[in-house]
Amino acid sequence: MLETTYLTNHFLIAMPNLDDPHFSKTVTYICMHNQEGAMGIVINRPMNIALGDVLGQMNINSNDSRANNLPLFDGGPVQPERGFVIHQPLGQWESMMTLDDNLGMTTSRDIIGAIANGQGPQDAIIALGYAGWRAGQLEKEIISNTWLSVPVDNQIIFQTPPEQRWQAAASCIGVDLTLLSCQPGHS
Repeated sequence: MLETTYLTNHFLIAMPNLDDPHFSKTVTYICMHNQEGAMGIVINRPMNIALGDVLGQMNINSNDSRANNLPLFDGGPVQPERGFVIHQPLGQWESMMTLDDNLGMTTSRDIIGAIANGQGPQDAIIALGYAGWRAGQLEKEIISNTWLSVPVDNQIIFQTPPEQRWQAAASCIGVDLTLLSCQPGHS
């Protein structure tokens, strides 16, 4: 019987030959992976929308220019109207999933209000939508050489500019994505 290794708290790094418009050159933080499937948030696709652009629609006031200018990220193609906040430190939020000792994902409105008023977590990425895989799907995609996986590095999430995260995540295991061939090998 095959033993499955689950990838919760890992990055999925799109291989250079992945041409799906939702995932080409992406880094996806895997928040949950088990026998039922996987769920993750793409962390390197900032949208042309800032938090301040949506606060009014949420009836949240903000005079904090830093918060108003925070970019929103395209977290994936599933439920793009739903918001997700990956943050550190954990804090006490209404609807939070603990991802590791210092990292959480929150989907409740209270964290957005706190961020808008300069009282949110020290570091946060706000994404709309998520990526999802049904049972066994992600494993098959990894076997077919669609993704690399590496343990999460919080510095890549919060300190590395979004346009550098794809290569930075691969560098964690010594891979230079620009040197990989898109052609399968033959013996």
